[in-house]
Amino acid sequence: MSDKNGKKQMLLRLSDRLYRDLIRWAESDFRSVNGQIEYLLTECVRQWKKSGKYVPENLNALPEIDIEDFLEMCAADEDE
Repeated sequence: MSDKNGKKQMLLRLSDRLYRDLIRWAESDFRSVNGQIEYLLTECVRQWKKSGKYVPENLNALPEIDIEDFLEMCAADEDE
């Protein structure tokens, strides 16, 4: 069933924890929970259409770190 804006209504069941997290996230983005869910789904579908995947392949890839720079940064922090 579509409303006058051409949007479909559906029932969605979420865990309490996920719903609370969505509330906090939506508030930080100045959206309603419904608007946040719609935004996230739209972004996932857009990514899927673009690459055939809903998340980038390198999502879990570790960032490249220059160990020498990292150690220098740690040493500088200890000096402060």
